Amino acid sequence: MEFVVVAAAALFTSALTMYSGFGLGTLLLPVFALFFPVDMAVAATALVHGANNVLKALLLGRLADRRVVLRFGIPAILAAFIGAWLLAVVSKLSPIATYELLGKAAVITPIKLVLSVLMLAFSALELHPRFEALQFDSRHLPAGGALSGFFGGLSGHQGAFRSAFLAKAGITPESFVGTNALIALLVDLTRLSVYGAVLFGGKLPSLAGTREGWIIATGTLAAFTGVIVAKKFLHKVTMKAVQRLTGGLLICIALLLGSGII
Repeated sequence: MEFVVVAAAALFTSALTMYSGFGLGTLLLPVFALFFPVDMAVAATALVHGANNVLKALLLGRLADRRVVLRFGIPAILAAFIGAWLLAVVSKLSPIATYELLGKAAVITPIKLVLSVLMLAFSALELHPRFEALQFDSRHLPAGGALSGFFGGLSGHQGAFRSAFLAKAGITPESFVGTNALIALLVDLTRLSVYGAVLFGGKLPSLAGTREGWIIATGTLAAFTGVIVAKKFLHKVTMKAVQRLTGGLLICIALLLGSGII
């Protein structure tokens, strides 16, 4: 059952990401959290997210604006190290509360609360009309990179801020897509290196051939499929519809995660 759930979620969220520039890691994380501990779920999501961004970078990276990649990407990489290290610290804290709901133990941990608050904050931004009208000058690119990278390292929530800043960077739509994909890949490579070295003591490679490894592989292949399928329907989907759908799902997921149910 876990393979079907992860595959369906990865396919759906990957398709959404093609339209919005963000959403795969945000929505896939709680699905992995159903089957893995939350810290492992973050790392598993990063693996799928990273592999998906490799595909996008290969297909679209040549369209990237190198100037924007440097000004936004370097601060994002540095901040991603800090966010990923903080995740390693927070994930080791003791549970705050436990209770039973419908015969199932629900555990509220600090990391779940942190992720829940972040998800609620990002969903509020995506659903608020004023967020679409925000303007960011190009001189703010380094600050935007640091903000996006930090949340990317901490919980994988990097795309919303990254897209908001890059959309106002004065680059063409084609360059926006390529730049977005390239920076997302750089942040993913950074946080994965920290997760592997700090959070799991270099044990991520040992997932190969295990149940967890096969689940991650299933999610990765489904995400690739989502990219291919989404291209065929790109002209039929509006950004506003995608943002509303993503925001609504984030609220539901955040409440479930923060309450300890997932």
